[in-house]
Amino acid sequence: MPSAIIADDEPRLAADLASRLRCLWPQLDILGLAPDGISAARLIAETQPTYAFLDIRMPGIDGVDVARIARGTRIIFVTAHDEYAVAAFDAAAADYLLKPVSDARLAQCVARLVEHGSPTVDVNALSALLAKQSGQHMLEWLTIRIGDTTRLLAVNEVQYFQSGDKYTEAVTAAERHLIRTPLKELLASLNPNQFAQIHRGIIVNLRMVEHIERDLLGRSRVHLRGQTDTLPLSRSFVERFRTM
Repeated sequence: MPSAIIADDEPRLAADLASRLRCLWPQLDILGLAPDGISAARLIAETQPTYAFLDIRMPGIDGVDVARIARGTRIIFVTAHDEYAVAAFDAAAADYLLKPVSDARLAQCVARLVEHGSPTVDVNALSALLAKQSGQHMLEWLTIRIGDTTRLLAVNEVQYFQSGDKYTEAVTAAERHLIRTPLKELLASLNPNQFAQIHRGIIVNLRMVEHIERDLLGRSRVHLRGQTDTLPLSRSFVERFRTM
């Protein structure tokens, strides 16, 4: 019987992927979920799964390093990297799922694994290609799904991102959209000269910041252009805004 482990530092995403895999592939025995790279490596060593669904960016060691030490386990990367990195995965002969993972793409992956299995990953080639691409391209577009319709939203239009219970909210001047990419992964793919984290659950577009206000208790709030709502600025992130 085929078996798998899932590693993602966002527990809700790991649980969601496990649930969807069980529906699409009832024969797949999911042996466990790991919240970080070290736990993933340990779980693979203990259970020797057929497959490992690995997030790329995880605490401890990342998914590429886990793949490097996983002997005999076939790797499927689950990543928020853009199309440039996806080309790197293809060149390295690794399968991948690009977040947010659609039902159709997951079904395609399962069908491929059932029919052909997943090729052994050339981790050295993958690492080199990822390093080459690192920092050269920032996220410019978001894929927004509204019912049966898919549209593209320019990242520049987003005033701020705010994490929720199950989704991340992308807020523009006139609209609010739900996306499945966790805030942590969004931050890694956004231009650091334009977007900054201001709170544990909020990333703001710096171009949209009008001013910072501090109350008598020392609490700071971010005011955005054209918006009446304000956003909290945590003390742990306030240093970047000292000169504003």
